[in-house]
Amino acid sequence: MASGDRLKAVLALAACAFAGSAGAAASADVSYRAERDRGQAAYRAEWESCRKLEGNARDICQVEAKGHYQVAKAELEARRKHSPANDDKVKRARAESAYRVASEKCDDLRANARDVCKLDAKALLVAAQSEAKVSRAAVDKGRYSRQANNERQEARENTNAALFAAARERCGALSGEAQVGCVADAKNKLAQGPR
Repeated sequence: MASGDRLKAVLALAACAFAGSAGAAASADVSYRAERDRGQAAYRAEWESCRKLEGNARDICQVEAKGHYQVAKAELEARRKHSPANDDKVKRARAESAYRVASEKCDDLRANARDVCKLDAKALLVAAQSEAKVSRAAVDKGRYSRQANNERQEARENTNAALFAAARERCGALSGEAQVGCVADAKNKLAQGPR
């Protein structure tokens, strides 16, 4: 085979390979758009189903619908472009969705119970966000790297601080020695310094 013929064959193979990958990319893009449209339709349908509810039940339903949509959107993007950053976005979307729903459910409560409920929801959010940061650091720098260990320690401290705030608020319903004992128990359990 002459070098000119060989060059033509290589160029023809390259063109075929490029055409195949372009077709696959176009197919993936069409699939992505179709899935995105299905997600938007599901969100609109779920949102519309909330209209028959009243009061806080409607608010909770709408927050759940929006949360489902945000999580589905993040998952779709993670499937489209798989990366640690997109995996992190999925974890954060789930955590924020759960927080918003829990926080909205607290609106049915009154006084101290409402405050405790909101702080418990915030503690769950902090724990989930901290876990996402730890897993991201472990992926980026290695599971036992200094940065991953620092993130793990910071996550533990942030989670414990949020849990302590909720426990301290829970103790606020008590009075006198019972309250002091409750706060001391929470400090010991969560290794919090004097506050």
